[in-house]
Amino acid sequence: MGNENSQMSGIDIEDKVVEIADFWSQHSAYLPKSQQLSNLTVFIGELFVSGPLWTVHTPLEKSSKNLMIYRHPCILKYISSWSKSSKFYLAVEHVKPLSHEYASLNTLQLCIGLHSILKALCFLHQKGSASHNNICMASIYVTDDGNWKLGGMEYTCKYSELTKDFLNKSRTNRYSAAVDANEEDHIEKPEVSKEFIDTYAFFLLVTELFKAETSGVPFLEDFKKFCKNGLNSVNIEERPKLSDLLKHPFFNHEFIIIHSFLVELPLKSDEEKVMFFLSLASNLRKFEDTLVASQLNGLLLSRMVLLNSIAQNELLPKILCFRQDDELDDEDGPLFSEEVFKKYITPRLIEIFSVRDAQIRLLLLNHFKNYVHAFSEEELQSYILPELLVGIKDTNDILVSVTLQALSILVTILGASTVIGGKRAKLFTDGRPTIHSSRKSRHNSKRFDSSIVAEITSLQSEPSLPTSQLIPVVIKNLPERQRPDGEEVDTSTDEIEQSVDEELEWEDWDVHENAVGQNDSTIKNGDNLQLGEAHSDSNDSSVFLNSNLSQVKTNTKNRIQDINELQELDIKNQKTEDVSEDINFFEGMEPAIEKSSKFLINQGSREEGEVNNSNKLNLSISECDQEDGWGEEDWG
Repeated sequence: MGNENSQMSGIDIEDKVVEIADFWSQHSAYLPKSQQLSNLTVFIGELFVSGPLWTVHTPLEKSSKNLMIYRHPCILKYISSWSKSSKFYLAVEHVKPLSHEYASLNTLQLCIGLHSILKALCFLHQKGSASHNNICMASIYVTDDGNWKLGGMEYTCKYSELTKDFLNKSRTNRYSAAVDANEEDHIEKPEVSKEFIDTYAFFLLVTELFKAETSGVPFLEDFKKFCKNGLNSVNIEERPKLSDLLKHPFFNHEFIIIHSFLVELPLKSDEEKVMFFLSLASNLRKFEDTLVASQLNGLLLSRMVLLNSIAQNELLPKILCFRQDDELDDEDGPLFSEEVFKKYITPRLIEIFSVRDAQIRLLLLNHFKNYVHAFSEEELQSYILPELLVGIKDTNDILVSVTLQALSILVTILGASTVIGGKRAKLFTDGRPTIHSSRKSRHNSKRFDSSIVAEITSLQSEPSLPTSQLIPVVIKNLPERQRPDGEEVDTSTDEIEQSVDEELEWEDWDVHENAVGQNDSTIKNGDNLQLGEAHSDSNDSSVFLNSNLSQVKTNTKNRIQDINELQELDIKNQKTEDVSEDINFFEGMEPAIEKSSKFLINQGSREEGEVNNSNKLNLSISECDQEDGWGEEDWG
């Protein structure tokens, strides 16, 4: 039955008592090193108990033995047992007494629970040829998933051992209300089925559970009447068998059938599993998602379901995701809303992530992106992330690959510092070109006057004119002269500043003369230009340019070049005036011979000058070809 050597290593049993029974006390326990059963329930009883039935085994030892023998999904699952310091310990799956949960259960949950107990009793009677002998609320436990499990099997025995003497010795400790007053007489009748003891106790259990007015489940009232009649029947031969109760419409509710199939899934054939999982999703949509999640969350995410290939393709993709609040319930969409998923499914997933099974972990990670946002950041950091970090160290390359993808999703939620950890540095730079919102345009530079561009643009937008018509172009707001006429030595536009400075060097004098001659030639062979200055209070000057139709059709670039040539022309004339001023550097070294240049005054300009004598520049300059000042022979 167990000894000190079989004690579960590392088990931590709480001192707080969950419930105290006649022969033992119930405690919660924790097994940290276990990958599947971390939470347990431990029953602790005395190693020596007085009584006529306990001369060989104590009640807890007897119950432990029966749990080891009779294994069924609806019977309490045996884990381990051992004795230590005059105490006997029985470890089972984590459960709570039904008496602690009864007040919070609804009618459908009671119906499902009774169906589970009925299936366990049928298994004992038909497969085990045994009788439980103590069916009552104290012998029923509820798992964390809400499933009812039959326990309290200290009085369970084979039919061959069920005698009048056994019933007489056990009567004092059994639930008195569930004991038939005439059971000792009935047990001696050879033609009477010995399951009548459990049948009577089950009828009484139904009556006690449905004392209050209940509704919501079809055929409930009919079932209650059926059980009451069987309980009051004096002739035990007229009492129905428990196997017949399974056929009652009360236990053939579609939801109960689904629950029963999931509970007994290990007992089903492969063909039955295929047919069941193909239609399960559509059948579950007939019920509220809250009911499905609260009653079936553990069964739908059990190991048997997770490893079933049909369930992986047809059912689990609709369970491992949730629909948004504003999303309609689609036939192929998620089964649960976000709120229901967070309340019932998320806690179950946290438990499953601690299971070190490669196939189960791969299944969870393949759908990870669909439900990751149902976890809180604390849950992700405390439970999910540590398990994922273990997964990347596995030798399974596929598992490592999928785990890394899941970690990349966590980076966007928890941040890289939390997921990766350690010290990080900026090892990469951003090579994209910088985009300035307000970049300075070339039109704003002093090389290019925006007023000139505006006038040229207006020229391009004008319609075509007859060839004979001249188009006046007004250029306004020319740069203001910085010095009086004749003294502009360094004043010029930026485009020719460097060339002017070089031409002022004495060693480049010849180049300067050639440039002046070339500009003069350009003036002679170019278009007819007329320069005028109008007198105004603001002293703004405007220049009218007369050109033919061919000049209007030229592109903007040529027009800008023409304007620059006008400015260069103005500067070159100024540089010819600078020559006489530069000669002063040789004064006193050799005689300076200067010849006055003769100019031909345009008759039109002379007449215009008589009208406006204040401006002496209203003339067209044409140098005389006969005399050019001194030539090169004069230097000698």
